[in-house]
Amino acid sequence: MSNPRNGDTKPPCLPRNGLVKIPTQPNGLGSASITKGTPAVKNRLCQPSSVPAILSPALAHRSDLPIPSLASPLSLAALAGVSSPPGSSLVGLNTSESSEQPSPERLPGSPSERQLAVDEKILNRLFWYFSACEKCVLAQVCKAWRRVLYQPKFWVGLTPVLHTKELYNVLPGGEKEFVSLQGFAVRGFDGFCLVGVSDLDICEFIDNYPLSKKGVKSMSLKRSTITDAGLEVMLEQMQGVVRLELSGCNDFTEAGLWSSLNARITALSVSDCINVADDAIAAISQLLPNLTELNLQAYHVTDTALAYFTAKQGYTTHTLRLNSCWEITNHGVVNMVHSLPNLSVLSLSGCSKVTDDGVELVAENLRKLRSLDLSWCPRITDMALEYIACDLHKLEELVLDRCVRITDTGLSYLSTMSSLRSLYLRWCCQVQDFGLKHLLGMGSLRLLSLAGCPLLTTTGLSGLVQLQELEELELTNCPGATPELFKYFSQHLPCCMVIE
Repeated sequence: MSNPRNGDTKPPCLPRNGLVKIPTQPNGLGSASITKGTPAVKNRLCQPSSVPAILSPALAHRSDLPIPSLASPLSLAALAGVSSPPGSSLVGLNTSESSEQPSPERLPGSPSERQLAVDEKILNRLFWYFSACEKCVLAQVCKAWRRVLYQPKFWVGLTPVLHTKELYNVLPGGEKEFVSLQGFAVRGFDGFCLVGVSDLDICEFIDNYPLSKKGVKSMSLKRSTITDAGLEVMLEQMQGVVRLELSGCNDFTEAGLWSSLNARITALSVSDCINVADDAIAAISQLLPNLTELNLQAYHVTDTALAYFTAKQGYTTHTLRLNSCWEITNHGVVNMVHSLPNLSVLSLSGCSKVTDDGVELVAENLRKLRSLDLSWCPRITDMALEYIACDLHKLEELVLDRCVRITDTGLSYLSTMSSLRSLYLRWCCQVQDFGLKHLLGMGSLRLLSLAGCPLLTTTGLSGLVQLQELEELELTNCPGATPELFKYFSQHLPCCMVIE
């Protein structure tokens, strides 16, 4: 990161998959994860946190208490003069009133300081400044803090991730007991990601989570052994599910999709599931008339599948991501653009057989596009960028990672796009300093990624200071990005986060 503050200790960055891992606790469920946000947001979460100055001055200046920081969340408990109760789960599953937690009377300082430490108005403001992991720790300090933190508003947009082993407690006799999920219910979680589960595990989850029947809106199953029967039971019992993700699940078949999919589903993501092919797309197109978003990564889907979409999806579907669908060609693009004319988000990432002609079809027919991802499409050339610049006047995000045929000429076409806010050029190996000059007049740019571009020099990169509205600049693995350059950016682009 640019311009790090002296003396700050940076916390470890979030893993690449976007999961915040909570330290394992004796009851197992402490290792649940929480996922949130876009890659840009995740990068920002790696910055040191700023604790608001609304704590008691007496507490804030006590020399025997550590200063709270993102790098050391446990110091927040020490701020109240208590330690975390032994054996308690960081995800707050133990909601028993009899648990060993300190009362406000045991907090240090004068009576006025103790009242301040449990004042709900102050706590409601204070707790917004902490990350999900920190909130889990803070909830253990005392009952007053837990009561405030367990309000659903503090957990909106977060998705707990539970692995199979974390769903059961092993009793002294060796038997397994499904854990209590009451702590999740109190916080109002309406989405879950279950990893490595079986049909039986899913049934147990449905029976034990109080909100499962109507309150769960989103379900994600990853690397699981769910079968057609399990998928059918889950969607039949969990009547509230409108968003479904299946990733790395190789035991359900296309017949399972035909028997399970319900018209209430509006967002579906299927990736790395070996049995998904053209017939699966047929089931999706016929059974999901209200589909707004489809994310598909399937090696066996062909051009034929994209002809299954009907006028029903044409009106409702605004997001289509076809990632690493290797068999799709320009013929499939023809079927897609005519069936789904209202798309605003399209990804053809890894569709390596799509050429400039396919991009021309997209540009001419999908004028509402705001985001287009053509990464890992090696046949795309500068000509495709000319089509994009001429026709996609509403485009705000363009991803061209690993488009190795893109040159400075292509960037000259993009320089005319007044609406473009995010441009990704990672590992575009032919982009040179001259191409960057074309981008300097793009006042709308807020995010620019040049990671891995080997021909860019320090001189060329220094010219980017002209983009004063830039908020994020990625220069990872860029040979021309020197320590002196980062210092220069910190002085001349003070509001821009530079990723080294």
